[in-house]
Amino acid sequence: MGDVRSRVPVVAGLAYREQLAQRPSTFEVTLVAEPENRYFRHAIAVMGGGAKLGYVAPEVGLRYFDLVSAATPPLTCPARRGARSDHETSGIEMLLDFSALPEPA
Repeated sequence: MGDVRSRVPVVAGLAYREQLAQRPSTFEVTLVAEPENRYFRHAIAVMGGGAKLGYVAPEVGLRYFDLVSAATPPLTCPARRGARSDHETSGIEMLLDFSALPEPA
């Protein structure tokens, strides 16, 4: 079984489907903390090609928020579009690979 950090789901992907469709199947994204987000104060936006592509799943965002907030320069990680089965079973459009990121304190 692979490291769960290599399959971090991105939520709200449907809202950003058009932007995601313009990306290749694998690409790099930048993680941006959004402490002013009115829905989740530990929100981490996933940015690619200058566009927002979704958010790190809340249960992961809660753990990584301080690390992402403090990072200079911003943290980046590999991303890939989800497989058809990911979309059909969970609605997930994109997965991130956090395996190279430092473990949060």
